Amino acid sequence: MYNPRSTDATEFIDHDEILATLDYAASNRSNIPLMLSILEKGARMQGLTHREALTLLECEDRDIIDATADLARQIKQRFYGNRIVMFAPLYLSNYCVNGCVYCPYHSTNRVIARRKLTQEEIRREVIALQDMGHKRLALEAGEHPTMNPIEYILESIDTIYSIRHRNGVIRRVNVNIAATTVENYRKLRDAGIGTYILFQETYHKENYERLHPTGPKSDYRYHTEAMDRAMHGGIDDVGLGVLYGLNTYRYDFTGLLMHARHLEEVYGVGPHTISVPRICPADDINTSDFPDAISDDLFCRIIAVLRVAVPYTGMIVSTRESAAVRAKALEMGVSQISGGSRTSVGGYTDTSRDDDSAQFDISDRRTLDEVTSWLLDSGHIPSFCTACYREGRTGDRFMSLVKTGNIARCCAPNALFTLKEYLEDYAGADVKRKGLAAIERELAALPDERIREITSRRLAEISAGKRDFRF
Repeated sequence: MYNPRSTDATEFIDHDEILATLDYAASNRSNIPLMLSILEKGARMQGLTHREALTLLECEDRDIIDATADLARQIKQRFYGNRIVMFAPLYLSNYCVNGCVYCPYHSTNRVIARRKLTQEEIRREVIALQDMGHKRLALEAGEHPTMNPIEYILESIDTIYSIRHRNGVIRRVNVNIAATTVENYRKLRDAGIGTYILFQETYHKENYERLHPTGPKSDYRYHTEAMDRAMHGGIDDVGLGVLYGLNTYRYDFTGLLMHARHLEEVYGVGPHTISVPRICPADDINTSDFPDAISDDLFCRIIAVLRVAVPYTGMIVSTRESAAVRAKALEMGVSQISGGSRTSVGGYTDTSRDDDSAQFDISDRRTLDEVTSWLLDSGHIPSFCTACYREGRTGDRFMSLVKTGNIARCCAPNALFTLKEYLEDYAGADVKRKGLAAIERELAALPDERIREITSRRLAEISAGKRDFRF
């Protein structure tokens, strides 16, 4: 029986409730008065239930689709303004004992080159990322009890935080590693991680078990309940996601929102982020083997409805997607993107590694400076800010600031500070010119005179060479 307050995965992700939701949405897909009432509720910017969200997504009426997209833009602007948070993945190791059929890291792949970075190699990778201008990383590693134990992950985090190169510093490490124990989540918290990210891949238990035939990840309940253990371990910023194309999108879309509600009901705070990856080619993985792949148009509609359904949650799209699709995704409500990414182990210091050890093929291969230029041209403010983590604005403290609209008083100035640092230290001349103009525009738009004065003063200090670790 469906119970969002239960910590049993088969109860807060209830199969029968999802099937009933699918039936309800299908039978109401042409009910325009219902759609308008759901949009009216969404406009209050307090979210939608999983059933309301899927019903809205099912509607094929062009006016409703356009109205949903417009509302998603309004919500994104209300809570996140023009800011787009920047990050890059860092792959530590592709050794893995799991048998996931959609991932080239699977244990039976005898073609992929297996690599694990030493601490010195991590140092070189981080310096390469710092030289691009990155301040926030998403740490990635395959699941392997002897090659990638928690001690290796913790040592790697410590190495990353210790590196100071010119004006470069990684201010926050988010972590995307396999489901683990409460004790290990406490260790990750104590190591100073930002967000713990774990993709469910699919919420359909039977299909999940078919897609994960061997290895620790094959345990559906242990994997699905990982966020509960992370919360019990003191990590209050967690990131959800499914891999669209592994299963029918309707089922996984519904399960994702049920999971988000579960976290809100039990721990008082929903997911800090939701990622929206799609299945894509890689090494011995062929997307034609996955008949549930979704179109670009549907992908963007999913993003728009998610933004309406979970208005306070950050949304992430990676370089899996093309530049054109990422542009549409930003319009629909995405608030975080990667730039200049490499999905191979050691790929930042040796780009040839992408040919033999990448987890997935990159579609958007632009450099970080090119992505920054594009964002500025589009009216966005690339933000390298990590101040909320530094100042303890996480979990329910972060969400309370977002829900009241007060987060902008912190985020807007910090985005300008970190963009100014990037422009001074890393940007090309044309990007610097665009960025300085954007900073002046955004500075003038800050509503509070005192905040404008403080921001202006700190921007001048950055121009004079001062760097502030708090940003």
